[in-house]
Amino acid sequence: MSPSETILSFIKAKGPVIPVQVSKEIKDSILMASARLSELLGAKKIRISSLKVGGSPLYYLSGQEEMLQSFAGNLSHMEKKAYDLLSQSKVLQDSAQEPAVRVALRQIKDFAVPLNVTYNDKKEVFWKWYIFGNSEAESIIKETLSKDPVQKQVKEEPALPLSTGYTEKKTIDEKPASSESQKILLRKEAIKKPKQLEDKSHEKRAINFFASNKILVIESIEAKKSSDSSFIVELQTSIGSIRYFCKFKGKKSINDADLSSALVQAQSKNLPLLFLGSGVLTKKAQEMLNKELKNTIFKKI
Repeated sequence: MSPSETILSFIKAKGPVIPVQVSKEIKDSILMASARLSELLGAKKIRISSLKVGGSPLYYLSGQEEMLQSFAGNLSHMEKKAYDLLSQSKVLQDSAQEPAVRVALRQIKDFAVPLNVTYNDKKEVFWKWYIFGNSEAESIIKETLSKDPVQKQVKEEPALPLSTGYTEKKTIDEKPASSESQKILLRKEAIKKPKQLEDKSHEKRAINFFASNKILVIESIEAKKSSDSSFIVELQTSIGSIRYFCKFKGKKSINDADLSSALVQAQSKNLPLLFLGSGVLTKKAQEMLNKELKNTIFKKI
């Protein structure tokens, strides 16, 4: 039996596995085990989880999805909360959830399936428990939307990739652009470029703050937005050093969704949160900080 066949038989018998388990089964290095798993994944003979166990994803066969629930204990606190809510309710309306849960639902990709529903000319996102039937989910969604007195028509659309935040596109009348309007657009683009260059200074701004406050940067984490920066830092206290996940956000107003998103990232690393911002907290964000995030430090810089 070839190593690949041995791996497939092993996963079939055991269920979802991590590379170190495979390396022991085939009596080879973890590097070689990972390489063979990648080959099987590329050939679409196995699947890979978004959930990680000890930093490694799980590899499993199609049909073993239900077994992933055995590893739910590896989710962060907020992710586990979203997992429990969805597993119990089977379907959740995104807009009805608290911001931290909405962020967490987008993180537990193995268990939460996004459904984009259009009704009354508006789009609404629902989350379906991953092994829950589509017809049953549709019934629950229709029942939920039927409570809307002005609801007209429900039409389910193919699920689209969801990010931790998305902006609804507004319909614009399509008219032939005149040469004058093209000039205006060009001038607007010209204005945007210096702003983009300015955004790159945000990380330096945070680092200057660390230096002036004797905060040690352990790791700088690549951010998706140029106005954001993420770090693992170490603060010296009277009882010793404490590590924090630090998020810097360069915007005028810091809202509750910003705090929730950063909190989920911090919890995924099992670290408390230090949030730095160039702007001020909204009223709702300040309330969340005082009531729900008492162990989170916020500092305007």
